[in-house]
Amino acid sequence: MPLDDYIPPVDDRRFDDLVAEARTRIARYTPEWTPVWTDVNDSDPGVTLVQLFAWLTEMLIYRLGKVPELNYLKFLQLLGIELQPAEPATAEITFPVLETFADPYVIVPLRTQVSAEATDGGRPVTFEIERALYALTPRLASVQAFDGFDYSDVTADNDEPALGFEPFGPRAEKDSALLLGFKYDKEFPAQIELNLTFFAFTGNSTAQISDCGLPETQVFASAQLDWEYWNGSEWRTLSLLKDETRALTRSGHVYLKTPSKGALQTGTFGVVTAPRHWIRARVAGGGYESPPKLLAVRTNTVNAIQAETARDEVLGGSTGRPNQVFRLANTPVLSGTLKLEVDEGDGFRAWAAVGDFFGSGPEDLHYVLNRTSGEVRFGDGVNGRIPVGNVNNVRANIVAREYRFGGGKRGNVAAASIKTLLTSVTGVDDAKVGNLLAATSGRDEETLDEAKKRAPLTIKSKCRAVTNEDFETLAMQAANVKRAKSLPLYHPSFPGVRVPGAVTVIVVPDSGEPNPTPSEGTIRTVCAYLNQRRLLTTEVYVVPPTYKQVRIKADVIAKNNADIAEVKEKIEQALLDYFHPLKGGEDKQGWPFGGNIFFSRVYQQVFSVTGVERVESVIIELDGEEAPECRDVPIDDGILVYSTEHEVTVNYSFEE
Repeated sequence: MPLDDYIPPVDDRRFDDLVAEARTRIARYTPEWTPVWTDVNDSDPGVTLVQLFAWLTEMLIYRLGKVPELNYLKFLQLLGIELQPAEPATAEITFPVLETFADPYVIVPLRTQVSAEATDGGRPVTFEIERALYALTPRLASVQAFDGFDYSDVTADNDEPALGFEPFGPRAEKDSALLLGFKYDKEFPAQIELNLTFFAFTGNSTAQISDCGLPETQVFASAQLDWEYWNGSEWRTLSLLKDETRALTRSGHVYLKTPSKGALQTGTFGVVTAPRHWIRARVAGGGYESPPKLLAVRTNTVNAIQAETARDEVLGGSTGRPNQVFRLANTPVLSGTLKLEVDEGDGFRAWAAVGDFFGSGPEDLHYVLNRTSGEVRFGDGVNGRIPVGNVNNVRANIVAREYRFGGGKRGNVAAASIKTLLTSVTGVDDAKVGNLLAATSGRDEETLDEAKKRAPLTIKSKCRAVTNEDFETLAMQAANVKRAKSLPLYHPSFPGVRVPGAVTVIVVPDSGEPNPTPSEGTIRTVCAYLNQRRLLTTEVYVVPPTYKQVRIKADVIAKNNADIAEVKEKIEQALLDYFHPLKGGEDKQGWPFGGNIFFSRVYQQVFSVTGVERVESVIIELDGEEAPECRDVPIDDGILVYSTEHEVTVNYSFEE
């Protein structure tokens, strides 16, 4: 809803209200004058004074209602509420190695930088990888799915991901396997980390359900996978270092250690007749409730974050005064990345970041960082130590040894757009570096209007998820989430059944897509955030929204002096905006969850466009099925609608 409707006025009384209220209180507060003060008309001097003070009071109320935004900021700060800083986007970036490269692998260093062209026309968006990577020269050339009886070559589905493939077949029974064949004419690299990146197919939203379990609860996969390699005569066990995919049921990395030199030999399996170095994941035990489905598997791929690293930046010199403030050159600063050192005469020592100085003593080496502005604030000697001035280093005894900066929605770049390698890495094929999927989770700094809406909810929830409103508020704080809907007593695995203690939270990200869908990383981030704040007896699930597509067929008669093409375009845009999950609905705050489509309001959206003389017919189509004309369309609880196109026909009332 509009901000003016959301925040009530400080006082809505006007001059007449104040005068009338004062007149009713004359007898109560001046009983000694009641026998003689009987004339309370405008001609009475006492009433004149009442009117004067009422006028002054109305002016004070008016000015108080016009408090500037700076005061709002200060009020929020007094409550401990700051504008949430921008958050960086993340992406999985692949670093292919030149097939002609002589060595069996290339080490891509930590913080290697790759950039993408910005969609807003600004400076390129820079990403840095989060861990060093062994990029293999052997190329993943063949992918096969073995269901226990037959081999299926899914290499084409893996190379051009679209509909996904089942790595263990449709049943995923015991001894079914996923085989990965590497093309390489030399010995396979030995005793190094093999990083396999799996992208789970998310066409079915139920695959993205995240269960917020207790932090100390260990999660076990439904099936047990054994990783093996072909040694030329038999399959041998391969060392598994870490599996983030929960047996290939969700996106993540699988880290393996390649066997000793010469152990991994070539062979031919299934429908692939060319010799390959084979690695496989075999279902050794247990069983899947639902067989996993993959979008793709990639080698030489690592997670990267929208950030740049600054090192050895001199902030200035301490004067020995309390509450000193210094400013970093680059913003916004990523959480937990600033390493600050101060030289008080006995060498540089690290200082620690704190949220505030309320718990800091006079000798605690603490500072407070504003991530958005880059402001570094020191204590006053009572709460937090004052940095001692260094006569031998007057202007440079406070140094930011390292910090990372970056963030914002501009980092949510499209797939295959992160392709410019900024850090030279010998052996990497620069022309093929890229991201298979679009970057996600980038979020701009919170606006003041958004903070105004969040403040009362934050005070009410007190960082604890108890009510539906608490879950929704905290979910929007956790990640790049624009809207959230809490469904009490709803368990995603048992739809239609009221499950005591279960709460399902639907999250809608801040995205430019017509049907914004959160990434798996966003869902897991929200889940982890809510898990720390829920009641012990609450079972929390985080899921993406379920959408139904709306298409309106409308026949419209335009005024004879109107432009038909312009009227048609405006009607289509009005309908696209009306059914948008983030900016649609009657209040333009997003189509309501489970909000029914009322025929009369759709008709009104069409008729209200400038240039429309009358509307001949309006037909509502939901997921390809037409509803009867002049009938409302019900939408189930928790469901959102969206639209991508509408069929609008516009004609004049008569042809000249």
